[in-house]
Amino acid sequence: MNPIKKYFNAYRGLPESLYILFGATVINSTGMFVFPFLTLYLTGRLGMTQEEAGFFIMMVSIAYIPANFIGGKIADTFGRKKLMVVAQIISGLLYIPCGFPGIGSNIRWFLLASVFFDGMTDPARTAMMTDLTTPETRRPAFSLTYLGHNLGFAVGMVIAGFLFEKYTSWLFWGNAIAILAAISLVAVKVKETKPTHEQVEASFGTGRQDEGHRGNIVQALLSRPNLIIFTVLTGLYGFVYAQHRFILPLQTKAFFGDRGPVIYGTLMTLNAMMVILLSTPIMTLTQHWKPINAVALAGILFALGFGLIGLAPSVLLIYITTAIWTLGEIVNATNEGTYVANHTPISHRARFQAFLPLLGGFGWTISPPIVGAFTDRFGLRTAWPFLGAIAAIASIAIYSLGIAERKADAR
Repeated sequence: MNPIKKYFNAYRGLPESLYILFGATVINSTGMFVFPFLTLYLTGRLGMTQEEAGFFIMMVSIAYIPANFIGGKIADTFGRKKLMVVAQIISGLLYIPCGFPGIGSNIRWFLLASVFFDGMTDPARTAMMTDLTTPETRRPAFSLTYLGHNLGFAVGMVIAGFLFEKYTSWLFWGNAIAILAAISLVAVKVKETKPTHEQVEASFGTGRQDEGHRGNIVQALLSRPNLIIFTVLTGLYGFVYAQHRFILPLQTKAFFGDRGPVIYGTLMTLNAMMVILLSTPIMTLTQHWKPINAVALAGILFALGFGLIGLAPSVLLIYITTAIWTLGEIVNATNEGTYVANHTPISHRARFQAFLPLLGGFGWTISPPIVGAFTDRFGLRTAWPFLGAIAAIASIAIYSLGIAERKADAR
């Protein structure tokens, strides 16, 4: 069998619409030019201080919060596709004026508005994937989307680096073109997937994991305590994983001096290549596992990968540890979304996808200031076993949650 066909064989048999969404994800991610270079643009081209640029990027992150909640409610009420098409068209069009030289500091308002409409789309996109799949096909579906994002992003960064230096306006126009092309594909090829009233009603009393709920979003969330606990625990993974961008570059600098930034860059290249090459084989290997057990394994890999970084100033060791935590990233990425989707009520899919990422993202958000304060007091190398312990505790707790679920199901 052709190696490429064999590689993608794990994704055979999925609904056609999912392949369309994969293509749209690759296009969208390839054109994700602006935000990886936003700090450089704000400070280098607009003359902002680092503090001003940091504040603006924080505002960008905050804009996603109300956008997600609004988008989740609209998607569950009126439909996934309608919201995605309208919001993405607006988001893409808002990039166009950003490319004109005379816009100056007003660019901030266009970017914030674009981010807001993009944020409205996120819950609808994930809910649509859940609508199109069953518990048996969700793992390959989520894995395929994860692969598509990384494939597109890897190509896009090469293009974006060239555009930033030579044709800065095309960072924005190219981003707009990618968004509009991707959503056009969805608009033409993907049908609305929102469950009908009859499908929701038919789910009541079935005892399915995704059985509908008649209450509001708060009541629905409280009816799924295990899902909330799971999300909080994976938020601890985020607390640990965030440090690959924060103190890992500082640690490579401390270990290897002037070679540190170069070594850190190659670590990120190793991470990206492993994600692209190993996502499909790892998904295939874990396909018959319970998703919660796979997520627990990811925690052990995070514990080893991050926990051992400070052991010695060894180039070989830091490459090995990067490979280990990257394996954890892949296992987690291809299973966490599956668990969440399987346990989300059919009646509240988009709204759950608005709230749960916010809850789970707390770890990533609070990690830099907490770990920064920790390293100021105790040193960089001391932080790694601390992070490893957090990942190990979260992993054990997730595995224990899985045991409790199995016992409850056996009753």
